[in-house]
Parts: sequence; C-alpha cells; structure tokens
Amino acid sequence: MPELPDVTVYIEALERHVGGRVLNEIRLFSPFLLRTVEPPIDAVKGRTVTDLRRIGKRIAIGFDGGEWLVLHLMIAGRLRWREPDAKPPGKIGLAAFDFDHGTLLLTEAGSKRRASLHVVAHEAGLAALDPGGLEPLEIDATAFTEKLRAGNHTLKRALTDPKAFSGIGNAYSDEILHRARLSPIAMTGKLTDDEIETLFEAVQSTLKDWVQILRDDVGQGFPEKVTAFRDEMAVHGKFGKPCPVCATPVQRIRYASNETNYCPKCQTEGRILADRSLSRLLKKDWPRSIDEL
Repeated sequence: MPELPDVTVYIEALERHVGGRVLNEIRLFSPFLLRTVEPPIDAVKGRTVTDLRRIGKRIAIGFDGGEWLVLHLMIAGRLRWREPDAKPPGKIGLAAFDFDHGTLLLTEAGSKRRASLHVVAHEAGLAALDPGGLEPLEIDATAFTEKLRAGNHTLKRALTDPKAFSGIGNAYSDEILHRARLSPIAMTGKLTDDEIETLFEAVQSTLKDWVQILRDDVGQGFPEKVTAFRDEMAVHGKFGKPCPVCATPVQRIRYASNETNYCPKCQTEGRILADRSLSRLLKKDWPRSIDEL
C-alpha cells in the first residue's frame, strides 16, 4: 500500500501535471469505486484543480468550487499519467480523469476491488475522512512521546495506527524499527526515554530519506514503479536475505495477508519471534534463537 513517502511523491507529481488545470471529464469503469453520492461526481467536471493534499494514505484533489476528489489506493491501486483520452488498460482500469493535455488513469491489479473514490465538499468533508493521526514529519519529540505513551501497544501496531501517526504502514514501519534497532513487538509502555528518542529520530530520518529516494527516482516525470518492495530497503520484503548491517538472515512474523520483517541480531537480541502459523505447526522444533535457526 502506498504510504507517506509514496503518496507525497504522487502529490508532487500531480501538482506538476494537473495543478491549475481544468478537469474536463471523469470516466468510471468500476461500479465499486465511487463510495459517495453527494456531492455528485459531476460537480467537479469543468472545475480547476486548486489544491492537492495527503490525508493519511489518501490523495485529495481540490477544485475551485470547494469540492474534493479523495482517492485511497489501498494495496494495489496505482495512478498513471497518459496521453489525452487514453483508454484504460484492460480489466485493471478503474477510472480516467481527462484533462486537455493528458489523462490520469486509476488502475488496480488483482480481482479484489479495494481502491475507493470519495467526492466531498469543503474542509468538513475532508476532515470526516481523516483518521486524525499526527503528521510524523511535522511534530516534535515531545508530541511523539506523548502519543506513543498514550497507550500500551506493540511498536508495530503503534506506528501503523492511523489514529496515532499519519501515513506510516507495514513497509516503512519495518524500516523505521530496523533503523532504530527496536523489536516490532516491544511494548510502548516499557520503552525508555532513550529508546523513544532513538525511535523518533528513526521515524524522521527514514521517512525523509525515502521521500528523497523516490523524488530522485521520479524526477520531473510521474511515478510509474510504486511498490512496497524495493531493493534499497533493509528488511521489508527481505525474508531470508542478509541484514545489510550484520548479515544475519532477515526473519518475519506472518499474520493475515501481511508480514513483519526484522533482523533478530539487530532488533531482538538474537531471539526468533514466534510466527503464528509456522511456530504452531513446528511447536518444539520452532527455533528460539539465531543459533538454533
């Protein structure tokens, strides 16, 4: 799922491509995409794009009439910039937003239709879609500490809770925790002041670094290779591969359709964390340490 760095670069590209431009037409190709009826989607036709914002992991496109198109790409949704009146790419095409100089296509790979489009009016409409998490690159260490200590959760859950911090998901939380050398299952209520300071610095540096990496990759173009798995990542999506710091094989905890990746030497003092599926299957044979692994 595109997270804060990816969505930030999407918005910067949209500012270059459609900022100040008139939206001529909207073509919807999926009955599941549009989740609102009021205001009607036709309300933004013929309107000029005046603002672009990130709302958590959502992309908000504002128009001069006060209405907003709010896109949530979910896991497999992606945006493409193509020539005017471009046709959608087969079954994965969900919508096309036509401007005089080009077409913004919304696609979604796979058979599940999770991406969504909302049409809302004014700031109140945007606020209703905002989970309310703090912007991690706009807060100081004090605000970060207060939010982190407001409950007692695992670090993985705390960082990815949209009501706590805005825009951090599965991929970048793995990278943040690896940079901070903290376990994904460490409890927020037991962190020392030094550990929280280290975590705050890791959040700031990881997100800033990745925004810059993605900016450099896109240049003045449009993001075409948005993915949660990148070669430059330290642990996310790197199960079984060597940690770039200590060369220990990266491990994982799998749950539902997600997994948490971590380095046992750098983050868990050599302990292998229990995997819900494999550890139950292997029971006593499940390795508890790097040596047993």
